[in-house]
Amino acid sequence: MGMPSMPELLIILLIVVLLFGAKKIPELAKGLGSGIKNFKKAMKEDEEEVATENKKEIEEKTTASTTKTTADQDTTKA
Repeated sequence: MGMPSMPELLIILLIVVLLFGAKKIPELAKGLGSGIKNFKKAMKEDEEEVATENKKEIEEKTTASTTKTTADQDTTKA
């Protein structure tokens, strides 16, 4: 089953116009566009949050490792 052909698309468009009316379609398209925009924004924020958390974890592990190494060196010197 492939993509709908031109006559099928026209029939679908006609049905949409009959269901929602010509004035309502731009409002629906605007709402759909803003929904997609908000979704992309949320995805980007989530990715940034995960990256920040990963960076903090790496820094904490590095700091803990450095602190442990320094403590080991201090006990070796004593």
